[in-house]
Amino acid sequence: MPSQRILGLNRTQDASLCLVEDGRVSVHVQKERLTRRKHAWGRPGDVGRVYRTRVPEIAAPVDMVVECFSSDPQRAKLDEYRRELEEELTFREAPRILEVSHHLAHAYGAFHPSPFDEAAVMVVDFQGSPGGLVTETWPGPVVGEATSVEVASYYLGQASSSPSLRCLGKSFWSKARTSHGGLGYFYWALTQCLFPGAGREGIVMGLAPYGDPSALDLPALEVAKGGVTMPAAWIDVFRFPDRFRFFKDGRGSFRDCADLAAAGQKVFEEALIETARWLRRESGARNLVYTGGCALNCSANERLRREAGYEAVFLPPAPHDGGTAVGCALYGWFEVSGGRERWRWREDYLGPQPDFAQTVESLRSSPEVEVGEPADLAEVAAAALARGEIVALFQGRSESGPRALGHRSILADPRYAAVTAFINREIKERQWFRPLAPIVLAEAQGEYFALDVASPFMQLAAPVRPESRATIPAVTHVDETARLQTVAADGDPLLRAVLEAFAGRTGVPVLLNTSLNGRDEPIVETADEAVGLFLRRPIHHLAMPPFWISKLGSTPHPLRC
Repeated sequence: MPSQRILGLNRTQDASLCLVEDGRVSVHVQKERLTRRKHAWGRPGDVGRVYRTRVPEIAAPVDMVVECFSSDPQRAKLDEYRRELEEELTFREAPRILEVSHHLAHAYGAFHPSPFDEAAVMVVDFQGSPGGLVTETWPGPVVGEATSVEVASYYLGQASSSPSLRCLGKSFWSKARTSHGGLGYFYWALTQCLFPGAGREGIVMGLAPYGDPSALDLPALEVAKGGVTMPAAWIDVFRFPDRFRFFKDGRGSFRDCADLAAAGQKVFEEALIETARWLRRESGARNLVYTGGCALNCSANERLRREAGYEAVFLPPAPHDGGTAVGCALYGWFEVSGGRERWRWREDYLGPQPDFAQTVESLRSSPEVEVGEPADLAEVAAAALARGEIVALFQGRSESGPRALGHRSILADPRYAAVTAFINREIKERQWFRPLAPIVLAEAQGEYFALDVASPFMQLAAPVRPESRATIPAVTHVDETARLQTVAADGDPLLRAVLEAFAGRTGVPVLLNTSLNGRDEPIVETADEAVGLFLRRPIHHLAMPPFWISKLGSTPHPLRC
């Protein structure tokens, strides 16, 4: 087969681009990282004004573009989008532009990069494509109305087949707020009740352990054949939320809000597990690939992995809408070009290659910092961390998913609970109850966490072992769990080296790791953005291999505030 270059584009919320070359993902980036507007939507002009200037790989000729939309007004501008592609891109032959439906893009972006040759695939999110625009076929009966929007889709993936994904069923929603809505709509409505705004579901997940899930006497969600329905009591809560306005305007109470979050998290988890068990029976598959925006709920993910009845579960690092660009490009590779080589999602460092030489040169003359090039950067970083200082880490290509995995991270000592409060208050400027995550050497994870599988993408919240909770309180949440990232022997070399050096100094092979960004900002993409945040916030050092950049003068210390 001749060399193939296929461009995937997600045109909806969390707009994104992915370039696949001969079946391998060469670059994947969300628009928000390039525009600095969180959860940025796709707009006509993105290719010329945003992507071409920051992703030089797409300047070379491409064979095909595959794009997807969701249930939003952007698809009404289809002619504008197509015209832009023809004007801004160079095609090897006549322009070849295809569209796949939203959930199918989710599924292709998760199944083919998974470790499985056969698996059930479950897509659960807020809303996908309208029923009339779904590009795959599915069997009846349909849960909900086929003219409404897809909210959950179920597939059997077989890598040796063509097409490789067969739809087993779908659940639809009429978009009426008094109807069933599905799991994604349920958690969205729960979030809007407590913390209005886009992408705040993680705040609800962090608040839930502070509440009593039975205090409000709210019922379980109703699950039947892949469809999830909200009982009237939940609909009433969402229609009349005045009791839960504590975080909006002070009305109500923290306790009521925490109890609501706890109740919502509990019924969400139980409905998700019941749905996955139904899919296990329907598909007969031993393995599960789970994707869609709901797959970012790490507390539910760990229960799903343990309780749904599958031998193994795979969650991609970008299961949300930002990952659908990967699915678009892989659909073009497998189902249009006839490719067979499978790229596996073994790491998530897929952003554009950074250039920070000029940034470092400008810092050398700054009176605010000192720039060095230590012979052993990992040892220098570990020494600073062991002193309780905060270290920002910027290296290589950025993570394409929403989790910072050591290339755009803030690192700290997990042995002191005060560090969590300091980072939430002084650096992230966010709610005090938000948890911070650990990274751990893979060979030591069993000593600290009750988790028997690797977690390289920080997608699972596992119990912290009782004997270790007092050792790493900064990364142990109030429910005694932690959303951990494991770093294997063949994982990121610098992360490994820093963890090993820190363990050598302290006996603890664990560090606190949170994303390198400020309040309501995307994770930083460029060196200039990393330096800007470093200078604005009380971060003591910035590691930008091979450089070590330290502030001159006094910087607040988390253990002395």
